[in-house]
Amino acid sequence: MSGTAPTNALADDDLAAVVRRLQRAQGQLGGIIRMIQEGRDCKDVVTQIAAVSKAVDRAGFAVIAAGLRHCLADPQSGPDPAEMERLFLSLA
Repeated sequence: MSGTAPTNALADDDLAAVVRRLQRAQGQLGGIIRMIQEGRDCKDVVTQIAAVSKAVDRAGFAVIAAGLRHCLADPQSGPDPAEMERLFLSLA
């Protein structure tokens, strides 16, 4: 493996934002596990599961948005638009 990043890698600011979202989701998952272990109400658990699911989806959308920005800025070396569309639809 070479030491250079691929041309479609996330920019540092995009990477930091996605990592923050996923770390927040990771914390939420830990909370959900504790809720289940403590026998908390199913409605509360499902509400939190929905929230973490949305957080992970938003992280995926942020990755796709970064790819689209890259594609628009440099169509020749950016990610394939059809692949970006497939990725986007996989989150739907």
